[in-house]
Amino acid sequence: MESRAGGRRTGPKCIAIVGPFASGKTTLFEAILARTGAIPRQNAVASGNTVSDHSAEARAHAMSVEAVFATTDFMGESITFVDCPGSVEFAYEADPVLAACDAAIVVAEADEKKIPALQLILRRLDDIGLPRILFLNKVDKAQSAVRDVLKLLQPASSTPLLLRQIALRNDGVIIGSIDLALERAYIYREYAESEVASIPDDDRARELEARFSMLETLADHDDRLMEQLLEEIEPPRDAVFDDLAADLRDGAVTPVLIGAAEKGNGVLRLLKAIRHDAPDVEATRQRLGIADSANAIVQIMKTIHTAHGGKLSVSRILSGKIPDATELFSSDGSSSKVSGIYRLLGKDQAKLASAAVGETVALGKLEGARTGQTLTTSKNGLAALASLEQPHPVYSFALRPKERKDEVKLSAAVQRLAEEDPSLGLSYSQGSGETVISGHGEMHLRVTVERLEGRNQIPVEGHPATVPYSETIQKSAQQRGRHKKQSGGHGQFGDVVLEIKPLPRGSGFQFTDTITGGAVPKQYIQSVESGVRDYLKTGPLGFPVVDLAVNLSDGSYHSVDSSDMAFQMAAKIAMKEGMAACAPVLLEPILKVDIFTPTDATAKVTAIVPQRRGQILGFDARPGWTGWDIVQATIPQSEIGDLIIELRSVTAGVGSYISSFDHLAELTGRLAEEASAMRSKAA
Repeated sequence: MESRAGGRRTGPKCIAIVGPFASGKTTLFEAILARTGAIPRQNAVASGNTVSDHSAEARAHAMSVEAVFATTDFMGESITFVDCPGSVEFAYEADPVLAACDAAIVVAEADEKKIPALQLILRRLDDIGLPRILFLNKVDKAQSAVRDVLKLLQPASSTPLLLRQIALRNDGVIIGSIDLALERAYIYREYAESEVASIPDDDRARELEARFSMLETLADHDDRLMEQLLEEIEPPRDAVFDDLAADLRDGAVTPVLIGAAEKGNGVLRLLKAIRHDAPDVEATRQRLGIADSANAIVQIMKTIHTAHGGKLSVSRILSGKIPDATELFSSDGSSSKVSGIYRLLGKDQAKLASAAVGETVALGKLEGARTGQTLTTSKNGLAALASLEQPHPVYSFALRPKERKDEVKLSAAVQRLAEEDPSLGLSYSQGSGETVISGHGEMHLRVTVERLEGRNQIPVEGHPATVPYSETIQKSAQQRGRHKKQSGGHGQFGDVVLEIKPLPRGSGFQFTDTITGGAVPKQYIQSVESGVRDYLKTGPLGFPVVDLAVNLSDGSYHSVDSSDMAFQMAAKIAMKEGMAACAPVLLEPILKVDIFTPTDATAKVTAIVPQRRGQILGFDARPGWTGWDIVQATIPQSEIGDLIIELRSVTAGVGSYISSFDHLAELTGRLAEEASAMRSKAA
């Protein structure tokens, strides 16, 4: 009988470990490395001594804040596992990793509150077509039956959750599992291989029912198996395993295995499923659209700047072989030579002479290479195989060194961090002169600051980014401005009459002149406009002035003393005196905001908006997202700074938003006075 899966894939594999925050990903990562002999023992996450705890930030916050790579050997095959952060604030770390992986282990638990977070992860895997196995963790602490838990989790998955194991209980306590494909029982032993046992008679009927349900799902994609079930013929075991592998690789199902990673339970069966069923780099090449090529191709999954070894580009070898000193080319024509190839086990590195297809290694000192780039030995380069969308920032603050002597050092350090974390936004505000960093939450930026200070010894301080207030006028006025100065030799003389009037919101600034008879010579009209524009940078309330028209209607000049500078000064005098009579008013930027929230939190989200002086425009179901809504609103920019913190607190950590400038609105009263006072203090 022809194999649907085409046999076991034996090439080096790369498997991502993903899942909601605190679901046990790092614990499973540690258990896998201990079971495969990569580390001598499994350390508890609380100890701060796991392979993933190699950064001071991870230890300080007791959470994964970056992707961690570890290559190990299992039953003669090389597999690289990648522990990806579970917090939504560091979710972008996984995107360039997943692009080059062969499959993912999704760690989940029986917690209804974490279903929206699980849905976000599974949706991302769907988007890139990555096969996945779901590892139902902490079954020793679950109160519900495993099949009931699957019913709870199924709405989060677009593919059927296919149960491959059921729990084996004794007096209501889970003591092991029953493998539905092998039809064997496994008795858990802490931090050791499970003991193989016969299926107890009391559990035989339950096992047969669950096995038939598994086979029915597999039969949806295998006509021969469907016929066998209808004719009540027991399918060959090899055919069942072949279907399990084929359906996983095709993304038709999400197989579910159970265990308790904290005690090392269920880990060996998971590893064997990865070894037997998971695809390898050949399938990943097909998914990424890589045609057969004689050239080596690598995909950069992460960039690391080490204290002593310099820059490392963690990469998957998708095609060919990479010896040390290989020259690699990018799509823009630039190139750099590999200086060192390393196998990774967390922070530990083992030097290699070369890297073969399928391997995941760190390539040393690829200057100019960026996370997400595709490099090749072809001088023509290769366009990026995976498009990484820059996520919309939701939290920002202005950053400055505590000591001015560190300004240049800080700039270089921030650029290195941006290389490691492409989701970090950097901008420089011309209006306020501030360097603004943007990211995906308070913790994201807190870790960024800790890295700046810890790695570079640069004490920094952050404060809320300055809101770009502006001002406009409500009345018209006419004002003469005269600049006259005599101090020996040539003097200075400029005289103008300006007509100032408001314009509709969004009109900007308009300058005209109606000079007749040469009252102001043509060569000085441009000088008058320059003086007006210079004044408008800081109006009577201390902010840039917008939406007004200024007309130069009259003036006078002196044939000797008039100059470009004199007419600029005259224009500024006229504007300063005239603007006071134009009833200036403060304007604040209003943002259009789309908030994404689970439906059960929509009411709480709509209550937040008016508390921030916002206005609800409406809400609707989020297209293509079962159980999610979009709330549309307008919110003043001054009120949005910590919106994400409150939003996530009412959405189990998964709410988010995108925003864009919508319009300017008048701001009066106490809030306007406070804004002006802060501007004066800053000046």
